Amino acid sequence: MPRPREDEAQLDAALRPATFTEFVGQKQVVANLKVFLKAARDRKETVDHILLSGQPGLGKTTLAALVAHEMRAPLVTTSGPALERAGDLAGLLTRLEPGTVLFIDEIHRLPPTVEEYLYSAMEDRFINIVLDSGPHARTMKLDVPPFTLVGATTREGMLSDPFRARFGVLLRLEPYPEADLVLILKRSASLLKISLEAAGAESVAKRSQGTPRLANRYLRRVRDFAQVESDGKVTAKGAAAALERLGIDSLGLVPVQRQILEVLSKHGGGPLGLKTIGAYVGEEEATIEDVHEPYLIRLGFLKRTPRGRVAAEEGLKHVGVTVKKANELF
Repeated sequence: MPRPREDEAQLDAALRPATFTEFVGQKQVVANLKVFLKAARDRKETVDHILLSGQPGLGKTTLAALVAHEMRAPLVTTSGPALERAGDLAGLLTRLEPGTVLFIDEIHRLPPTVEEYLYSAMEDRFINIVLDSGPHARTMKLDVPPFTLVGATTREGMLSDPFRARFGVLLRLEPYPEADLVLILKRSASLLKISLEAAGAESVAKRSQGTPRLANRYLRRVRDFAQVESDGKVTAKGAAAALERLGIDSLGLVPVQRQILEVLSKHGGGPLGLKTIGAYVGEEEATIEDVHEPYLIRLGFLKRTPRGRVAAEEGLKHVGVTVKKANELF
């Protein structure tokens, strides 16, 4: 019988480090976090609420799990969009065990009313539930057990100042250098029993945009090509060829990122509004801003200006357009 299809989410979870010792990269973040956790354990307290910010795929979810592991505490996971009403949050908070680590992914997407409910829960460990409505409305105070909120966000600026101020620990994750990605790929290859040459790992790392999640995803796809079309060994040449076939170029740009540059080239390099770009490439504005633009900006290919997005000369060259030609097209 054919084997069941591997579930991507389950594979991602299986590759996550189970301890800080296994975690690669983000050295300063991890070192500081270990100090805060040890200090809280020694005082027999819950650790302060933690806000993790940074681009998608850098390890925020993994770090939340490691916080719970180190504190020997239960982990409850949810997301901002899942908590639509204050009642959703109230039900969640009042069911927590003492010491629980509550992880809220995409915490910047919490509705304002839900966010406000969190204020008293985070600081004073209670929430006020409004009963009934109109002139006969009553409130009921519900105690919340001691807990640690770990929030993850790709858009820290969207959090209100009062909400952000209630986090005692603020940590920002940065993109990974290639050397760290190579170590992550070697560990993943070992767990997945993939034959990965050192040069093959370097080839995948170079195209992974400094993101472990992408690196692991690309490794699995490169493995498929190696298994079907060669001897199963992931080499530098084989990895590069496989990723090219997936539309991932030599710098790691995916088709949508190249399309963004191409759209700008057709408009003289910009400026062009995010809404217009989104309509051209068929992506939501938030996805472009959170997922695709940061890498283009890091490469120096794109600039954000008050008037809109502008493609830099190097970005236009990458898609085969000179500044002069872009201006002529415009």
